[in-house]
Amino acid sequence: MSYTALAMLAVALAVVLDRWVAGTRVTSTRDWWSAYAIIVFFQLLTNGWLTGRRIVQYNPETIVGNDRVVRLGEGRILYAPLEDLLFGFALVLTSVVAWVWLGQRSREPEPHRTSAEERDST
Repeated sequence: MSYTALAMLAVALAVVLDRWVAGTRVTSTRDWWSAYAIIVFFQLLTNGWLTGRRIVQYNPETIVGNDRVVRLGEGRILYAPLEDLLFGFALVLTSVVAWVWLGQRSREPEPHRTSAEERDST
């Protein structure tokens, strides 16, 4: 499977996790998109620096575009391949969904025990 296909699959799975599996619906909030704008800005800075200087290189057969490193176009945004941005989105979204879901679960009250259950636990 190509890097492109894996990246698109990762985004789809992260959105499914957010919307239907965990039910957190993080991507429907303004807070998510504001925070993600900050994250993607710094991702573009670091990823662009690494790929623009050819510290990190990609097999052109596995990404959109070719091995020509350009600032914008040919499947790249500020030198970073589109796939890196997709994987970054999926990674950050999955992490935030897990954080929110676990936070919601920790705040749920424990079910009330009946007096019979309390006697049995002692």
